[in-house]
Amino acid sequence: NMQIIFQDPFSSLNPRMNVKNIVSEGLVVRGGYTKGEIDKLCDYALEMVGLTTECKYRYPHQFSGGERQRIGIARAIILNPKFIVCDEPVSSLDVSIQAKILQLLKDLKENLKLTYLFIGHDLSVVANICNKVAVMHNGRIVEMGDVKSVYTNPRDSYTKKLLASIPVPDPRARHKVQSLTS
Repeated sequence: NMQIIFQDPFSSLNPRMNVKNIVSEGLVVRGGYTKGEIDKLCDYALEMVGLTTECKYRYPHQFSGGERQRIGIARAIILNPKFIVCDEPVSSLDVSIQAKILQLLKDLKENLKLTYLFIGHDLSVVANICNKVAVMHNGRIVEMGDVKSVYTNPRDSYTKKLLASIPVPDPRARHKVQSLTS
């Protein structure tokens, strides 16, 4: 019922296994599937994350960072979990790829009725995917609530500092963000 998507899509994939073996490893360990069923489920998971089924015989080093993260996501969803821990799943990706992976995660959340525990340091990314947020400082939760209330009316000084550190491209908008967090 629970799976994980790791932060680093390269080191979390076994370089000696092809994509089919990586994605279907959980099915093999669980047992009870024929080779044909495993192949079909693997193809389905790859298609769900936007990869072609032809890539399943390639190895992790033959993919970009975003594609490797999609492989990790396919590995997580193939067992049809209800809950996925997303351990900073976009932190090692460039901004344009981050947006695509975040949209994929949103689509999968809706289509597969998933619940995520999304761990992240980038509060703009957290706001993009989460409904509720818990801000931690020194291993303790210092503030918790729905994203809108925490982001527009932060109560804890650490939360205020984190929100003030979010880059804003428009200097006039930056002033508005700082006034919200003061």
